[in-house]
Amino acid sequence: MARWIQTFLNAQAAELNAAANTQLAYARDLNDFSGFLEDNDTSFETTTRDDVEAYLIFCDAQGLSHATRARRLSAIKQLFRFAFEEGWRTDNPALQIKGPGKTKRLPKTLTVEEVDRLLEAAASESKDRLRTTCLMQLLYATGMRVTELVSLPVSATRGDPRMLLIRGKGEKERMVPLSPPAREALREYLFQRDKTEERAKANGKKASKFLFPSRGKSGHLTRQSFYGLIKDLAVASGVERSRVTPHTLRHAFATHLLAGGADLRVIQTLLGHSDISTTEIYTHVLDERLKELVLEHHPLAKD
Repeated sequence: MARWIQTFLNAQAAELNAAANTQLAYARDLNDFSGFLEDNDTSFETTTRDDVEAYLIFCDAQGLSHATRARRLSAIKQLFRFAFEEGWRTDNPALQIKGPGKTKRLPKTLTVEEVDRLLEAAASESKDRLRTTCLMQLLYATGMRVTELVSLPVSATRGDPRMLLIRGKGEKERMVPLSPPAREALREYLFQRDKTEERAKANGKKASKFLFPSRGKSGHLTRQSFYGLIKDLAVASGVERSRVTPHTLRHAFATHLLAGGADLRVIQTLLGHSDISTTEIYTHVLDERLKELVLEHHPLAKD
């Protein structure tokens, strides 16, 4: 079963340009499924529809969310579709199984005032102030995914750019504009970064190709490190810690643009969404916010 999974993952990477994080998610889900099959003395070659349904019941009993179960079923379906196309099986046992579906939850976001407080906290930080400010300004100015941000090549930021070229999921590229505060934060940080890199080169170390270099295995700041950094900023700014994540800054970028009158198609392009329906969720966020404002401030809405 390990051979099936690895071959499937290799094909995903080669044919569909599946991102590394997507491949890791597939690997985790399929390894969990193969472990279940082994415990029940079966394998991918002999899996039946009943086996797949029994696994979904097992996942439900573990208390896994609708989204997690739907994702695992999707991985299983794709594996068996691949196996059928490769001639490893003559059928797809998961073909007619319907998933649990995803619960429709509105994405958590932040107010403009809360974002301002986070940016002020970044600018006030004593350690790595310029880097932290640059990270936060770029994230809020562009709505980048955190992986796109931390792995941004320094070559994309040279020459005081008005636009950034971002390589997103599936190696798809998009251009996003930079706000004046983001450009200023980038200019100041680059000056400091280049001096640090020059000293490193003088000591025989190889220059980094990333805007936010790290001496770790990846060569750049990790998502986990940035996650910890943004949580510290939440504490320093007085914004509720549980509500502040790199992704809520991305959501804030989109909802604030929409509230300001931006076209939904433009927001779709800036976020790198392949389907407009993914972007439409922000219209619901805005609707909910407008309802809250009416209930909070309209004189007849009060008890």
